[in-house]
Amino acid sequence: MSEPIIAVERVTKQVQDSTGTLTILHEISFTLQRKQSCAIVGASGSGKSTLLSIIAGLDTPTSGSVRLAGTDLFSLDEDARAAVRASKLGFVFQSFQLLGNLTALENVMLPLELQGRTDARLQAGEMLRRVGLGERLRHYPKVLSGGEQQRVALARAFVVRPAVLLADEPTGSLDFATGGKVMELMFDLNREAGTTLVLVTHDRAIAERCDRQLHIEAGRVNIDDAAMA
Repeated sequence: MSEPIIAVERVTKQVQDSTGTLTILHEISFTLQRKQSCAIVGASGSGKSTLLSIIAGLDTPTSGSVRLAGTDLFSLDEDARAAVRASKLGFVFQSFQLLGNLTALENVMLPLELQGRTDARLQAGEMLRRVGLGERLRHYPKVLSGGEQQRVALARAFVVRPAVLLADEPTGSLDFATGGKVMELMFDLNREAGTTLVLVTHDRAIAERCDRQLHIEAGRVNIDDAAMA
């Protein structure tokens, strides 16, 4: 078997509070192969989003390691981790995280421009048309619906064709019908681009569509391998 795209080994995260040491994650270990989809599920406060942030190198573990495409993230300084994120990762958040002073097109162009791509406008426009927003290129986030904003966020995440897409409750602020459409689009793009998808969700139906499920309870993980789609 080829080297995993993500390898998490004995990751522990502890913080100090008024009562002493709080363990958020306790020796979490798992691997994911390229093109797999994985849902991280569990009750609020179980450590799901913390784990996602550590996989991204946005938060640091107290102990343990994360390898992304063979690179040990926490052997790098923050600048080097940021460079790995820019080249390997895409992000989709519940709150969209669009820049309000940029149009939909400019929001999607941004990661390409940061890579120095000269075709940023062309590629961003094509991706927005792929997600059904070809008529909204020049609109600012404030005039877009929640579902449209999330589709812009998806376009921005996928336009760089990342090796890994991380999504934190991507439908949490959307109504049921809109959330369903966004998830269909996310899985479609995941298959087309061959991207490894890791998502935090409370939605059991979404989790069951993934190849694997990581159930976190009290900072510990159980891994279920779902049937391959």
